Amino acid sequence: MCRGLAGIVGRRIVSATFPRGRVRPLSVRPVAALLARRLAGRVITAVHRRGKRVVLEIAAGVGRPREWVVIEPRMTGLMLVVDPPTGEHVRLDVRLAGGGGPSRFLFWDRRGLGTIRLVDDRGLEAACGAAKLGPDGLVVSTAELLVALGRSRRAVKVALLDQRAVAGIGNIYASEILYRAAIDPRTSCRRLRPEHWQRIAAATRRVLAEAVRLEGSSIGDETYRTADSRPGRAQLRHRVYGRGGRPCRTCRATIERLVLGQRSTFFCPRCQPRRPRGATIRVAEVVRLS
Repeated sequence: MCRGLAGIVGRRIVSATFPRGRVRPLSVRPVAALLARRLAGRVITAVHRRGKRVVLEIAAGVGRPREWVVIEPRMTGLMLVVDPPTGEHVRLDVRLAGGGGPSRFLFWDRRGLGTIRLVDDRGLEAACGAAKLGPDGLVVSTAELLVALGRSRRAVKVALLDQRAVAGIGNIYASEILYRAAIDPRTSCRRLRPEHWQRIAAATRRVLAEAVRLEGSSIGDETYRTADSRPGRAQLRHRVYGRGGRPCRTCRATIERLVLGQRSTFFCPRCQPRRPRGATIRVAEVVRLS
């Protein structure tokens, strides 16, 4: 999403509108009218990502410090620079001027689960700082995972979705990560040894980097689209997610589906044994495992 918005950097905001309709209202702070007034005439200086949030850096304006628009798309939100799938689900429409590139960008959300926040530096830290988000999944280390989750009693699949422990892992990729790490998703974090966390950390970095390169996963009704409204391609590389009842591409065992933490979870019972394999590694050695 952030890469798709690269063309809006350096552009001036002409107007920001929050279309009203009969759909579920979105969570916006401050209120829409005030947020729109505070954005008008100001310049977007950068697009950042914090975990699963899109963060637009807004240059200081007359009587205003530097601010940040923090957008959390959640399950069905899209950042678009082209026409949306439907007009009634457009939640934010920002018109732009100056330079080349798109003339506007949109936040579209069919289910209305996303959020939009305009914050200052202090608000950004509160929304996306270390107290809110753990280390980023694209660079997370074995040691960081062990410290954050090593003593947890939760199932490892559920724990990986905790953004305070590690930021950026969603439900689809948690299943894919554990498949590649050969870990049963039901395994309690406390039962995992450092060597297992090493495999999970390596798989996390690899799976998320691949998903970014392939521009995300468009599954089911293909609600998720890129900023220019193309489907992602990461679903073509899924080993287990959405493949319940089908043969594992590695061992031909049947992929199973279960519900953990109210989320669908897919795994191969043969490739991901209930008692994870691996040699014992002393905790003192984990510092060098990254």
